[in-house]
Amino acid sequence: MTGRLRAPTGRYGGKSAAERQAERRQRFLAAALRLFGDTPGFRSTTVAALSEAAGLSTRQFYEAFRTLEDVLAALHLQVNDWAEQAVRDALAGAGELSLPERVAVLFHAYAASVTADPRRIRITFVEIIGVSPRLEEQRLARRSRWVDLICAEARAAAARGDAAPRDYRLAATAFIGSVNGLLHDWSAGWVDATLDEVVDELVRQLLGILRPADRGAPGA
Repeated sequence: MTGRLRAPTGRYGGKSAAERQAERRQRFLAAALRLFGDTPGFRSTTVAALSEAAGLSTRQFYEAFRTLEDVLAALHLQVNDWAEQAVRDALAGAGELSLPERVAVLFHAYAASVTADPRRIRITFVEIIGVSPRLEEQRLARRSRWVDLICAEARAAAARGDAAPRDYRLAATAFIGSVNGLLHDWSAGWVDATLDEVVDELVRQLLGILRPADRGAPGA
């Protein structure tokens, strides 16, 4: 079945059809986080299994989504939205902190969100990979948003005199790759370090990128 079924209209139990549909959609996403992010994983999950895990019917699935890939796409965006909101909230409260303190706040907020549930890491760094050109485009688009955020922080730091004034996009792109790789390897148990040690390393790397040239020169 490829088409989405027409959702019912009208109120029931004090809730509109749109409210009930939104609730069911969230139940499917919560179930997908359990199944895609753990066992059996996205590629081994069926519509019937996901519907059963959500406590809903397959008919209700097709009222909310067309395919399981649509569910994975929505879940990937949701996990990234949670992390991005956590970072923006943390930065909004950072006030007049020094550059090292501000960078530390940024990464502790990001890491706390992404690692709050190991299934979020699997969705972000494992399950999304190689599914389809469409999801690869989405993954790269979300990574670009993180690059934009780092570049904005770099420009603000440069305006304060805390960082060298230059184009940071290339450096930010390389750095985001390091973030993704290190957090994936840490979550897989391939890095013998605590999460705080991982975050501290990422903070050091970003500060090394942002450090003004006259402070970064040998003997400076």
